Amino acid sequence: MVLPKSKVTISDVAQEAGVSNSAVSYALNGKPGVSNKTRRKVLDVAEHLGWRPNSAAKALSDAKTHNVGLVLTYDTGILSVESYTMELIAGLTTELEKQGYSLLLRSSQSRQQEVAILKEWVSAGAVDAMLIMNLELGDPRMDLFKHHPDMPVLALCDVSIADGLPSLSDDAQSAAHLIVDYLHELGHRRIARIAGPETLEHTFIRDNAFVEEVAELGLQYSCFHTDYSPDEARSSTKRFLQLPERPTAIVYDSDVMALSSLKTIADMGLRVPDDLSVISWNNSFMCEVGLPSITALDRNVVARGRKAAQMMLALIAGDRVSSQREDDCSLIFRQSSGPLRIH
Repeated sequence: MVLPKSKVTISDVAQEAGVSNSAVSYALNGKPGVSNKTRRKVLDVAEHLGWRPNSAAKALSDAKTHNVGLVLTYDTGILSVESYTMELIAGLTTELEKQGYSLLLRSSQSRQQEVAILKEWVSAGAVDAMLIMNLELGDPRMDLFKHHPDMPVLALCDVSIADGLPSLSDDAQSAAHLIVDYLHELGHRRIARIAGPETLEHTFIRDNAFVEEVAELGLQYSCFHTDYSPDEARSSTKRFLQLPERPTAIVYDSDVMALSSLKTIADMGLRVPDDLSVISWNNSFMCEVGLPSITALDRNVVARGRKAAQMMLALIAGDRVSSQREDDCSLIFRQSSGPLRIH
């Protein structure tokens, strides 16, 4: 039955055509993002139902910027050598460009400066959606978005910290289990971890995950928190290795910290992995070509960027987007880890 023209909505067309609201929007507005077959089907269904564009909605649609915003709040020295963010951006831009969207990227030196940039974007209508990352406990960005609930925002964090925003997170518990169980099977009983800032949500989540895993297996565990810089990684490594009962394995929360600590380990007269196993929470090309190559957790960050882009595009289209957790990480075994050797 054909509905009255004044009541036919994009949702009606989507339901009849068996596609998403965003697919209907792309097809009806002549935008890329759907196949020719889907576009023809949507147009035929829209004509059959008697769909007509709402003038107010069309004005809003035409006002879109086709920009998605991301502010990077990092020390420039750390950002210049850090691989995770670049891989994430590669995934984001690849997916956004398919739909004619661009990534609007800004850099800030403090959380206060980042909030100011986000406020500027909201007031100016500079972006159609925002991606926020590196959330802190009690993050000030959450208050901003509570006052602007119409702004589509995706948070890269655990759903428990997202404060009602749709979120995309990895499974820290599964990742910690992979690493700790692997080291336990190799015979290691004293494990250390060199982590990022403890104020960051993902560090807090990882901290709890590691504590639970080592407690279950009855292992000794110690952790130092750093700012992710190579200097602090080397300093923390040296402190661990000067202990009377030094750890036999160290897990680093980034590939840069793991790789930058190899010389420190060698300078202290220890060999990797004969005397000390080294594991990175992040995998990268650098882990593969390092000497020795670094055993690392592979989380497919580029795919995560693509997924984040898809979720933001769905938010822009007005779709309901639920929080998601990725659990497809795996441990890539390389030269830096091995069985505990008793000397």
